Amino acid sequence: MGRTVKRIVSVVFAAILLVSVPSCKKSNSESKEFRPKYDANINYKISVVGTYANFESLESEFERFYSYYPNGEIGYTYLDDYSNTIGPALAGQEPPDIYVVQPWMYGNEKYADLFNNAQDLSDEKLDIDLDCIREGVSWEMEDGQILTLPIFATSYGMLVNMDIFEKEGLKVPETYGELLEVSKKLKAAGYESPVMGANTMTTPGIGYTFAYPMFAKTVKDDRSVEDALNNLDPLAGETMRNSLTRLKEFVDSECIDINKCSREIENDYDAVIMRFFEGDVPMMLCSGDVVSGTKKRESKSEAFSNNPFKYDFYIAPSGDDGGYYMDSISILFCVNKNSANIDMTNEFIRFLTSQKELGLMAQEKRLITPTKDYSLDEVYASLSGFPDNRTISFRDTEILDTTVKQFRAAAYAVINNTMTVDEAVEKYGSIAVK
Repeated sequence: MGRTVKRIVSVVFAAILLVSVPSCKKSNSESKEFRPKYDANINYKISVVGTYANFESLESEFERFYSYYPNGEIGYTYLDDYSNTIGPALAGQEPPDIYVVQPWMYGNEKYADLFNNAQDLSDEKLDIDLDCIREGVSWEMEDGQILTLPIFATSYGMLVNMDIFEKEGLKVPETYGELLEVSKKLKAAGYESPVMGANTMTTPGIGYTFAYPMFAKTVKDDRSVEDALNNLDPLAGETMRNSLTRLKEFVDSECIDINKCSREIENDYDAVIMRFFEGDVPMMLCSGDVVSGTKKRESKSEAFSNNPFKYDFYIAPSGDDGGYYMDSISILFCVNKNSANIDMTNEFIRFLTSQKELGLMAQEKRLITPTKDYSLDEVYASLSGFPDNRTISFRDTEILDTTVKQFRAAAYAVINNTMTVDEAVEKYGSIAVK
């Protein structure tokens, strides 16, 4: 069987054929052991296309599915320039059976066919256990249909060197006041910058990871400001004030040395991970996507290989009562309702949609599971039971990318003292972005 990942620069990929098979019955809402519906000797082919050049965790799912249906072939294809190639691919003569979508695509006419051609996964006869999906990342359309299956979730926060906290007899801070107190003790113990991160105008950068969740909570609490923010109305800049003020307090405190971060961390991904693995950084601001790169880099870090330590992911404690958890979706799958291979495609999706399988995928990729059970990967155990009143899901706000870029640019300017908080608020809508 061919089980390879191909790099595609055009929209053409190999034809996929499938033998049609009967429909199915409804399962219980609790995740249970997968029970195959069809003859194990059935022959089938299923195609999946997506945005990851390397999707090893999905390929592991293929292998587990083969244990139930060994006479098949599931192929994953990476589409280069995905946002421009997925539409023509779906409209082509040999469309994929399963394809990746992302939340920002919804509502954009360019991607309308991706959702128009998606199967309603909540159809009872499909027997797909959607109850295992966490409410914060479950995406129900206005008409009640569920067209997407969240595969990975992500968030923003910090990697924490748990060995340092144990050595110094400290608890990981949960509130901003505790962060100040802990940082003071860590500095006294010889840690020059208790918190570090990438000084960049990007989502894994210091400003966004620390302050954006607070900004999003402000918008969630008063959604009347959304239109003005999304229209880049300068008066809407006032919405940023509280989060930018806290960010300014943070960078002026003993918690973080911005100059040290700039000198020692040259980018917002690989350099963040490798600097954290040096073992002398108690807390490293980052995104879940950065955390996903840690496992592969443990062996690449000489310092970590020689002196490994336990590390976990926590929400950055920016608020007086605690931090804010952005329960965000990384990628979702849609099933092509016009697929010639629809029945076995549904069977694969039914197999995949469980706390166990989605959890294993997330664990291997080291992203956050979309299910209700965080326990499979202890790196994210701190997220279990996080208070609802400080959690923001992707459905709680409708902040456009233009607004996000203005906030990132404002935060970067405040961090680097090229704008005061007042100036950033007043210039909202016209701040230069990258």
